[in-house]
Order: sequence, then C-alpha cells, then structure tokens
Amino acid sequence: MSAAKANDSDDDFRARIQQPMLASQRAKETKTPTEANRTGRIGGMFTLGYKDGFSQWWANVPAAVAEHKVMSFIPYLKKPPTQAQTGTKPPTETPSASEEPVTDDTKTAAVKTTSNSDPFGPRQWDSKLVKLSGKNRALNEFSVERLEEETKQNIVMLHGYGAGLGFFYKNFEGLSRVPGWKVYALDLLGMGRSSRPPFRIRAKDRQASITEAENWFIDALEEWRIQKKIERFTLLGHSLGGYMAVAYALKYPGHLNKLILASPVGIPEDPYAVNADMPEPPQSTLVTEATQDQGEVVNGSNSSLSDGPKTGDNNNFLNARSKAEKAGKAGDTTPPRKPLPKWLTYLWDANISPFSFVRWAGPLGPRFVSGWTSRRFSHLDPEEAQALHTYAYSLFKQRGSGEYALAYILAPGAFARSPLIRRIAGVGRQMISRDGSTTSSLSATEQKRENGFPVVFMYGENDWMDIAGGYAAEQKMKEEKEKLMRTASAEEKAQDKGSAKVMVIKQAGHHVYLDGWEEFNEVMREEMKEVSRREKCQLGV
Repeated sequence: MSAAKANDSDDDFRARIQQPMLASQRAKETKTPTEANRTGRIGGMFTLGYKDGFSQWWANVPAAVAEHKVMSFIPYLKKPPTQAQTGTKPPTETPSASEEPVTDDTKTAAVKTTSNSDPFGPRQWDSKLVKLSGKNRALNEFSVERLEEETKQNIVMLHGYGAGLGFFYKNFEGLSRVPGWKVYALDLLGMGRSSRPPFRIRAKDRQASITEAENWFIDALEEWRIQKKIERFTLLGHSLGGYMAVAYALKYPGHLNKLILASPVGIPEDPYAVNADMPEPPQSTLVTEATQDQGEVVNGSNSSLSDGPKTGDNNNFLNARSKAEKAGKAGDTTPPRKPLPKWLTYLWDANISPFSFVRWAGPLGPRFVSGWTSRRFSHLDPEEAQALHTYAYSLFKQRGSGEYALAYILAPGAFARSPLIRRIAGVGRQMISRDGSTTSSLSATEQKRENGFPVVFMYGENDWMDIAGGYAAEQKMKEEKEKLMRTASAEEKAQDKGSAKVMVIKQAGHHVYLDGWEEFNEVMREEMKEVSRREKCQLGV
C-alpha cells in the first residue's frame, strides 16, 4: 500500500472501514435468528454470514485503515496518527508474490492533545515504523508522551501471538496518565503491522532451534531499544509477548526496572501436574481461546474473590498450589493424560499456522475469523467489536512470517518446549559489568550480578492460562533470592530489588488488558508509580 493511499482524509478512512456488522450483533438488535442458530454445530461456530463475509473479503480493508479505526476509540484522541506502511502486502493468490519493501517514507505527523480537550493532557500521540538492520526488518510502533514535563520512565507493551498493538487501545490513555512516563507499544517482528521477513530456522538441534526462534523476536526488541536510546524500562508482555519478555530479560540483562507478565504462555512444565479440581485439559489449554465467550467471562465473577486485585492464595480459584500439595499427600489423583487429536499434532509439527487457513480460505476467511472474534469481543460495544474483527482479519490475512516460530517454541497443546519455570529464577539475576552494561567477555572480577527487579504475574479471574504456573514461578524466584541473600553482603542485601507476586484481575479472562481494562489500568498505574518511587529513593530524592 502506498503512502499516498494511507494519507487519505479521515472521511476516506471512515468510508473504507464501513463493514457489515457481525451476524451475532445484528441478531441482538433485530432479535432474529442468526445463520449460526439455523445451522449445525460447525456452522454455529462462525457467526458471520457468507454474504457479509464475502463483502468484507471483497472490500479488502488495509491493515493501516483497520488499525486507524480501532485507535479512534481511544478517549480524547479524535484523529489518531497511523503510519501508512504495513510490513508486507496482503498475500495474493500467487504464493511467491514479492514482498513490499520497507521504505523510509513511513512516518505520519504526531497528534497533540491539549489540556483543554484532554483533561489528562497535554499529550503527544505518535505512530511510526522503526527500521532495523538487515533486509525488510522494521517494527510498527505506537507511543504516547506527556508534554510539558520530563520523561523519566518508559514502558513497552508487547502483544500476544498473531495479534497487534491495536488490541491495547483501551490501555494507552489510562497508562499515559502517570506523570513522567512515556508509553510505547510494538508489533512483534513478523506480526501485526511490523515487517514480515521470511522466517527460517538454521539450527539443527532442538535447543538451538528454540533459542533461534526466541532470538528472532528479542533481538529486534533490543535493537529497537538501542535506537531509542532507552537505558532502562518497564516491560509488559501478554501471552506470547510475556514469554518473549522473559527471554529478553535473560539474554539482555541490565535494562529492566520491572517485568509485568500478563497471562504469560509457556511457564508450566507439565500440563497435567495440576490437581483434578482444576479444569480438565480442554478447558485449560489453547482450545479455550477460540471457544470461550467473553460476555460470560466479564459478566461472571468468582464469588470467592474479594474486592480489589487479588495477590494471595486464599480462595478456591487461586489455591491451585495448596490443592496440589494436599492431593500429593493423599495419593495421585491427577487425571490421565488425554492424547491430542492426530490431525492437530500433524498440522502443528508441519508448522501450518491457523492463519494459513484464513489466507487459503479466500472469501471464507472473514467468516472463519468471526468464529474467534464474535466470542472474543462479545462483551464490547458492537461498533468496537466490529472494528476489532476487521482489524484482526486484516492482520491474519497478511503474509506468514513470525507466526511460524510458534511450533518451535510451543509443543502441541500450547505448552513450552523449553518451559519458563526452568529459567524464571534467573530473571534479574544475570551477570553484567559493574557499570551496568551487558557483556560476556569480562572476567569474573569485572562482573557483578543484577540486583533483581520486581516481577508481576497477572492473570484473569476466569483465565484459561494455568495460574498455578504463576505461583510456581513466584516460588522459584523467592527461593533464588533467599539462596543469594544467604551469602550476600549487607550492601548487596540493601541494594537488592528482586520480588515476585501473582495478581488476579476480576471479571477477566486471558486478555486481562481488554476484559478487565479498568482494573487492569488501575493496577498498572500503581505498578508504574512504584517504579518512580523506587527510582527516586535510589537517587536520594
């Protein structure tokens, strides 16, 4: 898509984004049966009708236009900035179609909101494509900066598998209220509207392949950090973004002042290690992401949760760890392992991503996507839900790239091939040079260990991600700190900042930032303010 096209007037943006509403939404307004209600089980999974789906496929809304529409729902931001370039052209019927090159003509004018139009302003909102080294490597970036005050802290937000930074549209305004902070959101390399270079693994052995797949994403993040001249920052990662945030902290130590993992994937080592009181595998794995109705999630609540974000292990939902310990004493009651369908294992091992089916489906693609979006966004205003559906489809239909890393990182069933529970204790405890820089060439006397930093594990009250993994990771990190403090000097003990805690957002599922966005934003603001207070104490202010 050319820059000239993307710089059309706002009226053109609005005209191009108009799409038929999802069938399920139309049924709510007209109280008529949807096509899903008139069809069988398989047909009922896809709520968008054939005609509406064909119309959306034919309209072929560009990802930039779809992202712009989603961003228009941000409070106080009437005309959001949206850089024009999407990393590659939408795939065509010819699989070998050449990729659209990344150019420097990708910037758009930043938008400023004043204190008159924005009660929490003035703020500057910006969108740009940040070019990296190498061929066709660039990250799509959205940022919010507070004007008329010094930027002292930065927070970077990473989305989950196959998603994009637009999914954080309910968080940008709330998080950018904190004085002294600049908010960044990035599309992971090969996903969203970042560039989509071919994904290839050259390693031959298993562990090297996993490491190479992780490096695909985290090396790009580190290069972006260096370009931005950001020395230290707070990193928030959701789902796969949380997994990559941990991998980043381990490979590039010394640059984080807090790590927030929102329903991270890949922590548990054994999916069947949880007591039978916990959900059966079909309810606690990736299957639930496609079938769970968010309207039920956000309107329902765990009655054992008290008011406010939960940080303890004192209710039926959260006490998976204590239940497992009791079950272990009474005898093994773990349910027998349920084999995954052979077709699923075959497709996974063949590295055929779910987005491949969307691309292959052609006119049926929007209908297939509606099977997820109609449930995922069922709790939102219909207009917002429709915009997110269009945005999701515009991303899913893009040329495959970073999505192919999934089979190297996760085994069938969405559990990590190299579980984070084995590595989490090393977060904030890596060796760095005494001036704080990262290096592996210095002698032991020239190095010191990181002083640690707070790590927050955040889950939704009705999260299908296994929260027991979060508690196990919290325990691992606390044990590592206790071990190090036994031989630490008084000065080292005073300087240590390492901590870990698990928090639960009420009336939220896996997408905690969207399902329970108000409480999520409130919790995030407090975590950001804690960083500011801690940094001031370190400086003696």
